[in-house]
Amino acid sequence: MMRAVLIDDEISNVENLRTLLEKHSPQVTIIATAQNVSDAVDAIEKHLPNLVFLDIQMGDKTGFDVLKLLPSRNFEVIFVTAYDQYGIQAVKFAALDYLLKPIDIEELMHAVNKAEHKLATQTQTSQLDFLLQQLKKSETNLSKIALQMQGEIRYVALSEIIRCEADNTYTHFFLSSGEKILVSKSLKEYADLLHPNGFLRTHQSHLVNPKYVKSWLREDGGILLLLSGEKIPISKPNKDNVKQALQQF
Repeated sequence: MMRAVLIDDEISNVENLRTLLEKHSPQVTIIATAQNVSDAVDAIEKHLPNLVFLDIQMGDKTGFDVLKLLPSRNFEVIFVTAYDQYGIQAVKFAALDYLLKPIDIEELMHAVNKAEHKLATQTQTSQLDFLLQQLKKSETNLSKIALQMQGEIRYVALSEIIRCEADNTYTHFFLSSGEKILVSKSLKEYADLLHPNGFLRTHQSHLVNPKYVKSWLREDGGILLLLSGEKIPISKPNKDNVKQALQQF
């Protein structure tokens, strides 16, 4: 059984989430709610939940302020927000779960099931600590990403990623050390996440760090030659965007 605290500055959102959880996720028992940062910290310290649903934007403060004020964070967090902005970008970089408002029932159930699995297997990670470290930096200076592998979470510097390649719904990360990491998320998700940091979507199956591009080969309509000697195809729809990005790099 998961003991949850619901935190949102709008009572209607709290009640909506309560209703959805009671109907679709009976393994969750709601032990407290809070509508501001101070009450949220008090509720967590008093009730010791193992699951927290945390709104990101709370008036002039954020859910991250709640985490910063807690001396220990021995619980799973599912972020809930109406804003797909930098806060969510940082949450994605930390490979943490989040829900966008209005809440989709299937996504809610999936997030709850993942939290239940992590609690049942006593999976201990430093994801929240990593998130808070990332938040100390500006959006353009996010320097590491959490890659959720089977049995562990790897924190990889963006500068160490040479390229990413799609494998159905999985993504292979090729690192400068020669290591290859398989992650069970689609390339599109990482393309969206890493685009603000300069990564280039050259093809439906390829994402490249321009730092490792050696030259543009004119063969076959356009191919990127990497410093490693690998050749990465450029699809026709992406050709102009890639060429423009490389000229600015």
